[in-house]
Amino acid sequence: MLLTILSGFLASILLIPFGRYLRFERGGFMALLPALLFLYLLSYIPVIGRGEVPFEHYEWVPSLAVNLDFKMDGLSLLFSLLITGIGTLIFLYAGSYMKGQAYADRFYGFLYLFMASMLGLVLSDNILLIFIFWELTSISSFFLIGFNNTDPASRKSALTALAVTGLGGFFLLTGMILMGNIAGTNSISKLTELAAAIRADNLYPLILSLVVAGAFTKSAQFPFHFWLPGAMKAPTPVSAYLHSATMVKAGVFLLARLSPVLGDTTAWSYTLMTAGGVTMLYAAVHSLLRTDLKGILAYSTISALGVLTFLIGLGTPEALTAAVTFTVVHALYKASLFLTTGIIDHETGTRDISGLSGLRKVLLPVFFAGILSALSSAGMPLLFGFVSKDLIYEATLHAEGQFAVFFTSIMVLTNLCLVAAGFMAGIRPFTGALPPEYSGLHLPHWQMWVPPLLLAICGLFFGVLPAIAGGSIVSPAVNAMTPEETEVHLKVWHGFNTVLALSVATLAAGTGLYFLNKPGIRKLRFAERFENLSPAAFSGRITAGFTRFSSWYTNIMHNGFLRSYILKIIIFAEILLAWELLGGGPVYINFDRLSSAGIYEIVNILILILAVVLTVTTSSRLTAVVAMSVVGYGICLMFVYYSAPDLAMTQFTIDTLTVVLFVFVLFNLPPFLNVANKKIMTRDAVVALAFGSILSITALKALQEPTETTVSKFYSDFAYTLAKGKNVVNVILVDFRGFDTMFEIVVLSIAALGVYSLIKLKLRPSEKE
Repeated sequence: MLLTILSGFLASILLIPFGRYLRFERGGFMALLPALLFLYLLSYIPVIGRGEVPFEHYEWVPSLAVNLDFKMDGLSLLFSLLITGIGTLIFLYAGSYMKGQAYADRFYGFLYLFMASMLGLVLSDNILLIFIFWELTSISSFFLIGFNNTDPASRKSALTALAVTGLGGFFLLTGMILMGNIAGTNSISKLTELAAAIRADNLYPLILSLVVAGAFTKSAQFPFHFWLPGAMKAPTPVSAYLHSATMVKAGVFLLARLSPVLGDTTAWSYTLMTAGGVTMLYAAVHSLLRTDLKGILAYSTISALGVLTFLIGLGTPEALTAAVTFTVVHALYKASLFLTTGIIDHETGTRDISGLSGLRKVLLPVFFAGILSALSSAGMPLLFGFVSKDLIYEATLHAEGQFAVFFTSIMVLTNLCLVAAGFMAGIRPFTGALPPEYSGLHLPHWQMWVPPLLLAICGLFFGVLPAIAGGSIVSPAVNAMTPEETEVHLKVWHGFNTVLALSVATLAAGTGLYFLNKPGIRKLRFAERFENLSPAAFSGRITAGFTRFSSWYTNIMHNGFLRSYILKIIIFAEILLAWELLGGGPVYINFDRLSSAGIYEIVNILILILAVVLTVTTSSRLTAVVAMSVVGYGICLMFVYYSAPDLAMTQFTIDTLTVVLFVFVLFNLPPFLNVANKKIMTRDAVVALAFGSILSITALKALQEPTETTVSKFYSDFAYTLAKGKNVVNVILVDFRGFDTMFEIVVLSIAALGVYSLIKLKLRPSEKE
């Protein structure tokens, strides 16, 4: 399993430096890796069917309990097959769709990175490892959504998606750390065994809120859904792969994976059912108001994700069976519809359904793919969507309590809208008369129309023979989510019953709604009236407010003037030191414990005072530098008086070098300072005097504290025996604190490079402005 994940990362890494040397006229060969991985993963079906759960363990960061633990159970296998199987067709499709793109190599590199990250996420058995792959999917999707980086709308959509999913990732990490601390382990398998203790802990509500928030942001649940329609700025292969089949289902996968740990509580059920129910109905209605094909598919995808969240929240074996089956169904028909939309856009140059019709006459195989996918989404008998819809209605009708009718009614209304939305996207562009401007269209390269057709045919195949999917894929996935063994038997015919009546009624009413719903600009304008109340607008206002605050804060705290930075640092240090000094009450200093000053010290101090006065009063830069050097040399003498010749020599060297550097820097500057603002001078004088006074008091108090010699004795005792050095100070700097010194040297080296770059920088007059 580890090699399966690493193969995608390796391909991504190799494409970044060497991809430009490859020829991408037809990049279909990029589909070879996901195809091989798909075939390899198929070999696990009989293994999982026998009840085995392959597991791999590699130590990575054992001190933090972050190990490379991978588990292949039914749920992991289901998502791995979707990632690699649909990924194979996406790569094949992209080979023709991305033809002529200047940065096709970069595109494939990001796509491989995403595929590997998703495989790592669904195969991981360590919650912190899941988080790492979770964030990698967000990062790779950021680059894929913003692939057309010259388009401001693409950049904005990518940033929005990264901001929302990144915030959710922060919540998720916090919740997982709390959960791991309670259980004392980060292993999901062990967390499942300790589920009762986690649910009984006082922090359970907080953990539940954080984990659910993370999952909701990734899976675009209300009110975090708004990033997904914006992400449709991405190239069509990205929309089909990330935003229908894989990435947006990462949150659903997480909820399914953690349902044995956090589920089986009313808080879990009500939270997921409420969010899922609101999302599925809200987005389904919105899908009918759109005229852009990608917009229709985006909102219908959000609605489908709401259905999945609702079913996981319902939590019964029937609901989980319906959720797993619908996951496969939705991935097949929605990926096919996205790819079909890409072909229409590629050939006609538009995605507005109000101007598209009759394309079956010029794009016949694409029409077959579209109509099969649309009928599967509607739940037409003999298609896999019909089996899925029956299971969903069966789960809601058999829900415990008095809410069964209510749940079923909400699901029927949602499916009515989804039937119409599926027909709008998969059938409307192909029916009616062909406009004259499209009469010259022709089929694109087979790499573009074969993948959506294959996906649509898969929906037909599993619809006729659902037992194949039920026994090999659905049943093991459901058993991975429930503590008890559940036998899943998918079949086409369940007899004449309420479920069948609801399915037929939904299909009929949804078809009628499709014919009644005429796309147009009036509906969009009607929806725009409520835009200010939408979560997207609310998020925009928060972003604008945060931007204004950031601008204000930057202008105050980071205005680019060195004197401002120094002033704020000193004031902050004064506040901290004063708080510490005054926190214990009045400050008393016993001057009797201080040693008396000799004539040499007194004379030296007088010289220091005169040098300081000269420094702050002179108007000559060079005079100020010389006076400051006198201060430095005076301090050197103080070190000599108190038996610290090594410090004196160090100080002397530094002061001499500083004076030389100051002279070089100031050589070409005006010789006099013109400081006319008396208020600034007074402020700086007050701050300086306060800082000096506080430091003086701190030093005097430190002199009266009992001397602790443990550390100094250790260094003096072991300087020679351990470090083979007789100069204790040098040994401390080079050996005992060698890493500190090394990093200080690195920092100074970086600063020196920066200064050198600025000195050598040559700008044109326009750039200087």
